[in-house]
Amino acid sequence: MQLFVQPLGESIEFETGANLLDTLRRAAIPISYSCSSGRCGTCRCKVIAGSVEVTSASPDADPDDATVLACQATLTDHCTIEIPEPDEIVVHPARIVKGTVVSIDAPVSDVRVVRMSLNRTLSFSPGQYASVQFVPGRERPYSMAGVDTDELIEFHIRIVPGGVVSEHVANELKCGDTARISGPLGTSYLRRQHDGPVICVAGGTGLAPVLSITRAILEAGDRRAVHLYFGVRSEADVYGAQTLAAITQRFPNLSVHTVIATGPSRDGHRAGLVTDAIDSDWTTLDGFRSYVCGSPPMVDAVRQTLIEKGLSAEHIYADAFFAQPDAIPLPA
Repeated sequence: MQLFVQPLGESIEFETGANLLDTLRRAAIPISYSCSSGRCGTCRCKVIAGSVEVTSASPDADPDDATVLACQATLTDHCTIEIPEPDEIVVHPARIVKGTVVSIDAPVSDVRVVRMSLNRTLSFSPGQYASVQFVPGRERPYSMAGVDTDELIEFHIRIVPGGVVSEHVANELKCGDTARISGPLGTSYLRRQHDGPVICVAGGTGLAPVLSITRAILEAGDRRAVHLYFGVRSEADVYGAQTLAAITQRFPNLSVHTVIATGPSRDGHRAGLVTDAIDSDWTTLDGFRSYVCGSPPMVDAVRQTLIEKGLSAEHIYADAFFAQPDAIPLPA
């Protein structure tokens, strides 16, 4: 069977019953996706010839436009789909590497910063993530917080009560333990061809990919303005302050805004929602590119605010962090 992908003009062979998203990923087709479970609507595409079997439709799909979620679509016969045309295609070789834990830090009660050495190089674009297996049979997606030339790879892991993987990280993981890391994954990576100003918005552990993107821009000697907004629930959830302060001191074209949603704020932090801070600071964001990472409600709210400020939707690169159900192991 053949799957034809427009506007790329690619033809992919598949076996009947294959998942559409898995098929596209194996062929290194640059399609955005996040939760892989039909909730975020990120992997929507259009069937323009033939048909697929679908488990659920895109949350905001027009019933007349044949839009489907790739993660919820099964290929049964020859078909042609149309994906959103990417503005900059970057494909790294998919690899599986072994990581050895070098350090584990707990900057706040529900976050662990895990750094690992790798047995071989893992190339990735700033903002991408990898699938990490700490516990046999269970993988979780975590964004890289650094760049691929760093000596160690770094992940920021939120500890979820009752979460098999995250509680293993919090209570059992130790230096010297190993993990299986596969990737890179994700299309919310730094667009290097754009040379205009950038606004990065992170919620919670969404700071990891935002740090990766910010460092990559600044450490390349780029002098364009970078505005980083970091939104957290309370002062007790703020982490990475020293890292952000050090980067800001090195690069005057970076401005950082830490925004506290509830309770008092201190240390120059701002009170309120991160969307309110953006709304207050900007009249227009025309000409910007934006990278948004965090919980789905935060990502949706920020996206809407950015669009209202004149930033076109196709220039907002978002990665919504969905909690993975522990009852269902992720595919290897």
